[in-house]
Amino acid sequence: MMRSLFSGVSGLQNHQTRMDVIGNNISNINTTGFKRGRVNFQDLIYQQLQGAARPTEDLGGVNPKEVGLGMSIASIDTLHIQGTLQTTGVQTDLAITGNGFFVLDDRGTQLYTRAGAFSLDAEGIMVNPANGMKVMGWMAREIEGYSVLDVSRPVEQLEIPIGGKDPARATTVVKFACNLDKRIPELPENPTGDQILRSTWSTTIDVFDSFGDKHILQVEFTRAPGTANSWNAAVVVNPQNEVSTNTTIGYGEEAPAADGPSSFTVNFSNNGTLLSAEDGDGNISGASGQVQMRVAFDIQSATPNEDGTPVRQEFIFDLGEVGGFTNSITQYAEASSTKMVEQDGRTMGYLDNFKIDASGIVTGIYSNGSSRTIAQVAIASFANQGGLEKAGDNTFRMSNNSGLANIGPSGIAGKGKIVAGALEMSNVDMADQFVDMIVTQRGFQANSKTIQTADQLLQELLTLKR
Repeated sequence: MMRSLFSGVSGLQNHQTRMDVIGNNISNINTTGFKRGRVNFQDLIYQQLQGAARPTEDLGGVNPKEVGLGMSIASIDTLHIQGTLQTTGVQTDLAITGNGFFVLDDRGTQLYTRAGAFSLDAEGIMVNPANGMKVMGWMAREIEGYSVLDVSRPVEQLEIPIGGKDPARATTVVKFACNLDKRIPELPENPTGDQILRSTWSTTIDVFDSFGDKHILQVEFTRAPGTANSWNAAVVVNPQNEVSTNTTIGYGEEAPAADGPSSFTVNFSNNGTLLSAEDGDGNISGASGQVQMRVAFDIQSATPNEDGTPVRQEFIFDLGEVGGFTNSITQYAEASSTKMVEQDGRTMGYLDNFKIDASGIVTGIYSNGSSRTIAQVAIASFANQGGLEKAGDNTFRMSNNSGLANIGPSGIAGKGKIVAGALEMSNVDMADQFVDMIVTQRGFQANSKTIQTADQLLQELLTLKR
């Protein structure tokens, strides 16, 4: 039997396989996150008719005589080339620029995908809506009132609690970053001695108690009589209330007593920077570091203590750093901006919206104006991503040659970055596939001609007897 028949058969079979791969590529040209395949051929075994002979003194060397027995498929590669990103505007749509895969949980089995068309289910779990597979990552933990991510823990499902509560938080610190005008204001025709060195500015800010109830904190600065670089500050909470909240202020580690002073003095250097602060009992701050006073007031809406005394709330009054000016109270010859710039209290709120950044961190936006870290999306990378097995549904699974999944945050250890509101398109190039289709078709035709011609030769052989 002629060897060319079997060579032609192998060519037909393997070109058909190549056409199958091309057809699959073209059918997935609009599949999100799809990675195209490529078929590589190799020649098959050879039948040796004569071996090689080495040169001698009389004759030169002779090359081997070999007849090939066809071809086979060397590999069917998955080309993990970056696809073009398509903007969708959907906040749960995610794409990866660079290496890496999203991690999905399929009933306890981890699968990996580049298709980030995710959404939230009825329980707020981030899933692939096509098959219900859950997106994996890390949920933030609440530690001392702050959301903390620990990416060293095993991955878990991500839950975005839309409509969930953000608890109220009492104010613990109020920061100043303002200026008191060094210049003496305009004086009347017959000023008194106090009028020459006295001027007053007032400022207010909202602070919150443990219920999330809002209170007005008012601080009134008055230039100290007979001095050039000192100001007296009177502090009161809820000045509009008929019943006093018994506001007191002091310097030190302990909360000011309920019958303590309600004012303090701020001293500046000749450079206009903060020098020190002194409470009404004569306690003065140190010559370096942060200058912080402690304020306490009665929470009139709270249940009184067992001894009948009102419940008091304490917070820190941060004036800034000695010698500082960027985030400190100062005294320069510019218009006064006695403004309290920051406080960390809030009322109760509900999760209205969320956003996902390039690190995959999910940040919740609450109705009370606060933002909180909720979770982080995990990214998996592999030593040989070409060794992954396709598992259908736009997913891959580990194989013996892919290596173990290295799961971590995006942007670390060679992992790509996440783009929210976008999807990665298929990396199939239609022009390339059509050209490959033409080449494959011609290869198939040529192999069929080989079989046809070998058949004609056999037919001639059979007719020799006639």
